[in-house]
Amino acid sequence: MKTVRDYAVRCLEDEANAILGLIPQLDDNFEKAVNMIFACKGKVIVTGVGKSGNIGSKIAATLSSTGTPAFFINPLDVFHGDLGVMTPDDVVLALSNSGNTDELLRFLPMILHMKVPVIAMSGNSGSLLAKYSDIHIKVKVDKEACPLNLAPTSSTTAALAMGDALAVALMQVRDFKPRDFAQFHPGGELGKRLLTTAEDVMKSNDMPILPVEMHLGEAIILVSKGKLGLGISLNENSEVEGIITDGDIRRAMEKWQADFFNHTVADILTRTPKVVSPTTKITEVQRIMNKYKVHSVLVVDNERHLLGVVDHYSCMI
Repeated sequence: MKTVRDYAVRCLEDEANAILGLIPQLDDNFEKAVNMIFACKGKVIVTGVGKSGNIGSKIAATLSSTGTPAFFINPLDVFHGDLGVMTPDDVVLALSNSGNTDELLRFLPMILHMKVPVIAMSGNSGSLLAKYSDIHIKVKVDKEACPLNLAPTSSTTAALAMGDALAVALMQVRDFKPRDFAQFHPGGELGKRLLTTAEDVMKSNDMPILPVEMHLGEAIILVSKGKLGLGISLNENSEVEGIITDGDIRRAMEKWQADFFNHTVADILTRTPKVVSPTTKITEVQRIMNKYKVHSVLVVDNERHLLGVVDHYSCMI
């Protein structure tokens, strides 16, 4: 006897297969659609009715957040004044699984009259929507995940996935970068991380500065007081000379043992510490830390003067 979980598994399998079934359907029309949207001087107006409308609304939001100005309009609202938002510089992306949705087809002549190009997304290449569109993207599924094969399930999932594919392809064509994404998400945690710089989080007070001639016994005290796990040496021009870390000190103690206190900072100084500018984004600082397996980087100006330190914990914003 099947359980509730079995039905859920079957639904997920059906919808996953529906998405995979889109891959063989991709043809030149997809590339033409991407190029048309990329060349669009206006905005992408996404439209659809019912469940297709719900999917269209999400696709419009994804496009807008990834560098393609877009918004959703319900065909029913067009008959009550909303047609005024459309211009010949725009592109319409129309969604309908059947391609014969009445409300959408009544909207189509208005679009054609204004000479606005239409990209259709449907599961029926022989539909009226496909016939009168400039480009048709086929999104056909064999069956709905609904056990009655009636409720839009696999078809809406497939349309949503194809919309994501359009957005992702456009991101690549636009060379859309993390900094661009942050501009459209300034209020969220991700946007904050992408916009925050080293200068915003660096520690700059009471830096543990260690003269290179200082004996390691004294250096241990200053490193401990600094609470950064490191000490920094500067040359006579106040430029960064190098650093020593807790790890450097421990390894030196193991190596020299009783003779440890006779050595100076210069003996264990790392003269090529990782440095960043104050405008370096935190995401880049983290990339450097992960790549070189370090827990801190120094923030310096153009003359390599010390401005502060960013450690692993400072990046956890």
